[in-house]
Amino acid sequence: MAALARWCVNHRLVVVLLWLTALVGTSAAAAVAGSAYSNDYEAPGTESGRATQLLDENFSGLGGDSDTVVWHIEGSTVRAADVEKTMSNTLGEIADLPGIAAVGSPYEAGGTGQVSADGHTAYATVTFEKQADDIPKGQAQALVDTAQAAEGDGPDGLQVELGGSAVALTESTSAHTSEIIGVVVAAVVLFVAFGSLAAAALPIATALVSVGTAYAGIVLLGHAMTVADFAPMLGMLVGLGVGIDYALFIVTRHRRGLKRGLPVAEAAERAVATTGRAVVFAGATVCIALLGMLMLGLSFLNGVAIAASVTVLLTVAASVTLLPGLLSCIGMRALSRRERRRLAEHGPEPVLPTGLAARWAAFVERRPKLLGALAIAVIAVLSLPTFFLHLGTSDQGNNPASSTTRQAYDLLGDGFGPGVNGALTLVTQVDGAKDKAALAELTGELRDTDGVASVSRVTYNADDTAAHVTVVPSSSPQSERTSDLVDRLRTDVVPAAEQGSTLDVQVGGVTASYDDFAEVIVGKLPLFVGVVVGLGCALLLLAFRSIGIPLKAAAMNVAAVAAAFGVVVAIFQWGWGSELLGLGASGPIEPFLPVIMVSVLFGLSMDYQVFLVSRMYEEWLETGDNRRAVRVGLAETSRVINSAAVIMISVFLAFVLSGDRVIAMFGIALAVAVAVDAFVLRTLLVPALMHMLGGANWWLPAWLDRRLPRLSIEPPECRAAAGARIPVRRAPTDEALDELLTKETEDTDVRDPAG
Repeated sequence: MAALARWCVNHRLVVVLLWLTALVGTSAAAAVAGSAYSNDYEAPGTESGRATQLLDENFSGLGGDSDTVVWHIEGSTVRAADVEKTMSNTLGEIADLPGIAAVGSPYEAGGTGQVSADGHTAYATVTFEKQADDIPKGQAQALVDTAQAAEGDGPDGLQVELGGSAVALTESTSAHTSEIIGVVVAAVVLFVAFGSLAAAALPIATALVSVGTAYAGIVLLGHAMTVADFAPMLGMLVGLGVGIDYALFIVTRHRRGLKRGLPVAEAAERAVATTGRAVVFAGATVCIALLGMLMLGLSFLNGVAIAASVTVLLTVAASVTLLPGLLSCIGMRALSRRERRRLAEHGPEPVLPTGLAARWAAFVERRPKLLGALAIAVIAVLSLPTFFLHLGTSDQGNNPASSTTRQAYDLLGDGFGPGVNGALTLVTQVDGAKDKAALAELTGELRDTDGVASVSRVTYNADDTAAHVTVVPSSSPQSERTSDLVDRLRTDVVPAAEQGSTLDVQVGGVTASYDDFAEVIVGKLPLFVGVVVGLGCALLLLAFRSIGIPLKAAAMNVAAVAAAFGVVVAIFQWGWGSELLGLGASGPIEPFLPVIMVSVLFGLSMDYQVFLVSRMYEEWLETGDNRRAVRVGLAETSRVINSAAVIMISVFLAFVLSGDRVIAMFGIALAVAVAVDAFVLRTLLVPALMHMLGGANWWLPAWLDRRLPRLSIEPPECRAAAGARIPVRRAPTDEALDELLTKETEDTDVRDPAG
């Protein structure tokens, strides 16, 4: 690490140019190639997946995205002459739009089922030539504009709304607003912490360059594998948070070296050689946790895992290469004017753990049991809603009330019943008259099945070798009653109808797909969590040569994840403040969310554990005194951890403004996890437990110690070299520290932005 830092400092212009070339090059390539995202939630080998495959192979007309135009009128009916004329003309204009394959009007023969029983609501189906992922936003916007123009041309009181995946493209908001807000807040916190504009700008610049390069790279990755449309924003969310934090830790160490009298180049080299190693270690744990998703074998999650890992990898690379080059460029301006003036007048001064951070460390030492119990109580309360987690379909009924997709969803539900928004599709191969007779019998059984609102006629393909039936449930797509209906059809109704025939009916549709996806994920979740936790513990075991440290870290990480899930369930599933925050109505949690959140949260939780315990471990190696090691480690790291947490929380919460429900879930979950981790776990519960356990924290069987390879986060030789060159005062004795705690001293390192 020292050699790498030295090269980057000596060739700083080359390093900066290389990073800028990478940013510009990938951005240009992404702009030329365009995006190719795919939200394919199908799990291989599931029944809903086989149903989709049969439809694609035998009913090509169903291949394009299907959207809906819904109109409603009070005081009249949709069959009134003026309403019918207006909407017929509008549907004709829609049929002539580019990219439209077909329009199914309720005013055509066979369209009576598209008019509600009370006559106040009707809908038309609009089928595009392509799937939503491949439809240009301009084509979707043309559909919306043409349809909603009917409100001005038609009779008074006519309301026209639209729903569907393509229409949702017109409601997607840019993440730029949330990015800007998050970066601005981070910049303010950094300036308050450092008192130097130049020093505050470097973590921002490093994160923006690395995340920008990663964002463009994810766009290109979408052409090589399945990448969800929210993957770039997720990568940006995680990348900005960890990128700014990693750079903050290194800049803090660099500033400490300057205050001790080190030359700029040597201070930068020392910062990367010491704290940079912890950054690499922390980044590795995040990547390991993210890449753990690959073991699930789901292409949808593979793209998300690789995209987020690439972002973290680039932020780490920028922190240990680009950042030291930039630090050498700004020279002594990494310190504030007051700090430079003090250094010139008084010379190098030791950095002692004093002020609020030291008083807090001593307070935790005096009352570890009380504070530990309080921390556990807070975690328990936040985690309670996690036990009520319900995985399922989050659809356009959860969109903000003002959106056209939400209003179309509600109009259809009110006019035709809630199940029309998530019909089930039964599809099968057909061989001869006996199979056709069995299908006819099945449709009769379906109409008499509890939970079924309506059943369509059997539709055959051109050569009568395949058929499908549409079943409209009496409950909404995200209702547990609909999931129960899917199970009942698969286990009772369909198998009974198949007897005596060669039919192999597959039940598909929105709810069936999400239920299958959730079942696959939940089935593999214990193994996934076990592998991620096990790998993380193995890394900590190698780094800290202790059995207790990894076990406590695993428990703390699980606690942070549980607390984050609890808040997500309360807001998004129970609806506590979701409409107030502009996040739409309450609904179930996306099936893929637990896996991604466990990966990201577990990785991020390891960061603060590494930075906190590594300083404690350093003091333990030097003194062998556990009380002193915990107290000094907490006093010296709590300020920078709190500053880093405030930055990361600000960045994550800013993404709630993105307007995307999934990204908002991630933003709130990550913000809660970081807040709990930094302010409850790492600076309260972890040191309290370590005080109570005493020397047992660092116990490792001798036979295991001999067999484990050596892995050091901050090598002793670096600390020895620093001590040989700079006469730095050792941490004060217990008596001296108690005396210092009674005095108000100025902060000599990173100031706590909270005051």
